[in-house]
Amino acid sequence: MKIKSIHIYSDDGRRRDVNFHDGLNVITGRSSTGKSALSEIIEYCMGGSDFKIPEGVIRDRVTWYAVIYRFDGEEVLIAKPAPSPTAQSASAAMVRRGAAVEPPAHSELNVNDNDDGVIALLSDLVGIPENMTEVPIDNSRESFDATIKHTWYYLFQKQAIVTNKDQLFYRQNEQYQPQAIKDTLPILLGVSGKEKFTLESQLRAAQRELRLKAKLIQQAAEAADSSEDRAFSLLSEARAVGVIARDGNVGAQQVIDVLRTALNWKPQPVPDDDGQRISRIEQDLVDLRDGRREVQRRIESAQQFARRADGFQNEAHEQKDRLASIRALPFSKATGDWQWPFAEANLGITTPIAQALLSELESLDRELTAVTGERPALDSYLGEQQEEVAKFAEQIRTKELELASAISASEFLTEMGNRNNAASRVVGRISLFLENFVPDSELARLKNEEGRLKSRVAELERRLGADDSEARLMSTMSNIASYMGGYIKALGGEFGQFPARLDLHNLTVVIDRPARPIYMNKTGGGENHLAYHLAALLSLHRFAATYDQPIPSFILIDQPTQVYFPSERAYAEAGGSIERTEKDADLEAVRRLFQMFVRFASEDAPGFQLIVIEHANLRDDWFQAALVEDPWTKPPALVPDDWPDIPMD
Repeated sequence: MKIKSIHIYSDDGRRRDVNFHDGLNVITGRSSTGKSALSEIIEYCMGGSDFKIPEGVIRDRVTWYAVIYRFDGEEVLIAKPAPSPTAQSASAAMVRRGAAVEPPAHSELNVNDNDDGVIALLSDLVGIPENMTEVPIDNSRESFDATIKHTWYYLFQKQAIVTNKDQLFYRQNEQYQPQAIKDTLPILLGVSGKEKFTLESQLRAAQRELRLKAKLIQQAAEAADSSEDRAFSLLSEARAVGVIARDGNVGAQQVIDVLRTALNWKPQPVPDDDGQRISRIEQDLVDLRDGRREVQRRIESAQQFARRADGFQNEAHEQKDRLASIRALPFSKATGDWQWPFAEANLGITTPIAQALLSELESLDRELTAVTGERPALDSYLGEQQEEVAKFAEQIRTKELELASAISASEFLTEMGNRNNAASRVVGRISLFLENFVPDSELARLKNEEGRLKSRVAELERRLGADDSEARLMSTMSNIASYMGGYIKALGGEFGQFPARLDLHNLTVVIDRPARPIYMNKTGGGENHLAYHLAALLSLHRFAATYDQPIPSFILIDQPTQVYFPSERAYAEAGGSIERTEKDADLEAVRRLFQMFVRFASEDAPGFQLIVIEHANLRDDWFQAALVEDPWTKPPALVPDDWPDIPMD
C-alpha cells in the first residue's frame, strides 16, 4: 500500500493535486505553506475521524480532502468532506475502487461510506489477517482487532517526534496507545496469524467451559455429601410450620419426593383488617371519658352549692333564734305591745332600732323559706347527674371490652401473617435445595462432559504447539535488530559500533554495550536521536517488506534535517533554498541522510515509498529528481492564494 496522490478541493469546485512516485519523494519549501498538513490529510483519509488539519487557510478554503492509494493490481480513492466549522471530527466518506483510479471532479464527490467501512477495506487490502489481540483473562483491558489504524504508529514521523529522545512512535505519548502498540505489532509482523487466532479463541472457549463444568461437579459433589441430612432437616422445618403433614414416616428414598410436594403450598388467606378499628375504639373511649369527667364536674359544682346552702341555713336559724327573743319582751299592760327594756316607761317597740331588728327577722324568715324550697330541685338535679355518670361508666366498660377483643383479633392476624411468612421462608429454602440437588445420573453426565472437554483442551493445546509465539516474536525482533546497526552507522550515530535493538517492552531503542545497555533517552544530541528513530523505523519496514507483512509500504518523515542546522531559525530560513542550505547546514550530514533514503528505497526495500517534508534543498541531480514539486513558497503552496474562503453558515 502506497500513496499515489493527494487532492484537495475548493468551495468553487477547483482541485489541487500532489502526485507521488516510488522511492524518495521530497517536498521542500518555506514554513506555513501546508507541507506538514499532508500527513494529517493522509491519516484523515485512512479512516481517522478526528480532524487534525491545522487552523488557517487549509481549513478556511478546503471543502474536500482525498487520497488515492495504490495496491497490487488495484487503486482506491478515499475522499472525505471537511466537517462543519464547529465540529472536531467527521466519519462520512466516499470510496471508489478500480484498476486505475483518477481523481474525481468536485461535482462527482458524494458520500457513500464511512470510516468504519474505510478501515475494514484498507485493512483487508493491505492483508491484515483476521485476528484479536491476546489479553489475559484476569486483565482489565479488552481484546480488540488489529486494523489499518494500528499501522499509523510506523507511518508518520512528525516534526516533534523524529528527534524526540522519549518518544519513538507516533501517538506513543497518548493514553492507552503504548499498550496498543505492544498488543498489535506482533500481529502486524506475522507472529500471530489467523490460524493461531482461531485456535486460541477455541482454546479459551473450551477452557472456560471446562472450568464451569468443574465448578458444577464440585458443587454437586459437596451438595451430595450433606444432601440427605439437609433434606430431613428441611422436612422437619416444613412440618413445624404446617407446610407438610406430620403423619407418616419418610425414608431416605422418599424424602426428595415429599419435599417436592412443599412447592405446591399456598399461603393461608388472612382476613382483611383495615388497621383502623383499634384506633376508632380508642378514640371513642377518649370521648366517653371526657363526657364522664364533664358530668362529674357538674355534680361537684351542685354539691358545692348544696354545702354552701346548708351553711347559710344553719347560720340563718341561729340568727333568727337570737332575734326571736325580741318576741319574748314584756308586754305593756296598758297597750298590749312589747315593752323595750331600755325605752321609757310605757313606751312600745316602735323605735328605729326596734323596727330594724324586726325587719331583719322578717328577711331571715323569707330567705329560710327560699332555701328550703330549692332543696328538692337540687336533690333531683344531683340524682340525674349521678345516673348520667353511671351510663358513661357502663359505656366505657363496654368499649374497653370491645378494645380488648380488637387487640386480640389483631394479634391473631399478625400471628397468621408471621406463620405464612415462616412457611414461605421454609418453602424457599426447600426450592433452593431442590434446585441445586443433583441426582446421581446428572452427576455422572457432568463428569462425562468434563472428560470430553479435557480431551478437547488437550487437542487444541497440542495443535497450538505449546504456543511458540514468544519465541517467534524474539526471532522477529532479532531480525529487525540485525538491520539497525548499519543505519545508525550510516547516519553517524553515537555507539554505532555496538549492536542496537528495538525494545518492544519499553518502546525505545537500546544500544547493547558490553558494560551495560544504553537506552535512547539516556543519550544526548538530536543527531543521535534522529539516527535511532530512523534506524528503528526503517529496519521495521525493511523486515515487513522483505517478508510481505501487512504494513503499508510508505513512511512520511517531517523535517529530519533540522538537527543539521545551527538553529531552528536558520533551518526555517532555508525555505527550500539550495544556497541557504549550503550556507547554514552540515551539508555532508544532509547529503548522507538523503543518500541513505535513496539506498533504502532502491536496495533494502525496493519500491518502498519515502515521503520527506523539508526546508533543506540540495543541488544534486538525484535529489532534484526526488522533488515532488518545485519548492513551496507563497505562492505556490498547498492551497492556492486565489481560492475563496468557505462561506460561514
